[in-house]
Amino acid sequence: MATVLSVNIGHPRLVERNGELVPTSIWKVPVAGRHPIRGVHVGDDVQSGASHGGPNKAVYAYAVEDVAWWSAELRRELGAGTFGENLTLEGIDPASARVGDRWRVGTALLEVAGPRMPCWKLELKMGEKGFSDRFIAAGRPGAYLRIVEEGDVAADDDVVVVSRTEAADTLGEVMRKKAVAAG
Repeated sequence: MATVLSVNIGHPRLVERNGELVPTSIWKVPVAGRHPIRGVHVGDDVQSGASHGGPNKAVYAYAVEDVAWWSAELRRELGAGTFGENLTLEGIDPASARVGDRWRVGTALLEVAGPRMPCWKLELKMGEKGFSDRFIAAGRPGAYLRIVEEGDVAADDDVVVVSRTEAADTLGEVMRKKAVAAG
């Protein structure tokens, strides 16, 4: 059975890039209680930047199993929200999801929209130049989700795969193809 391990929320902070201050909300922390999934947001999470958020990136989900893998890989303890995810999930592998798969998360119905393509903000957060390339090569992208039916979510809610699309590559395969193309 797959479950929500934590709901994670972030608010903009300014970081320096090439001498300019740029907003980012990649620093997310677990929050208690139930949170609405409405419009293009989870609770009062704020999305920063033109390439983050919107209908096809309303919710970002990452597996705790992948967080644990990265903890071992990087030889440091990582926690929920480390990858900027809104939902840290347990017992479901986002890399095996396909675009169009639908998940019931809490009372919301969400649809897999695509893998996360990392940017310089993830490198900054992880404190490692070149981390984006490592993230792509690892094939553990997490899943961006669009909201099909609004609802709410809390830690310990079930995650149920309602329908699965067989025609598309898995999100992990998409990442592997990107790694080969880049490499």
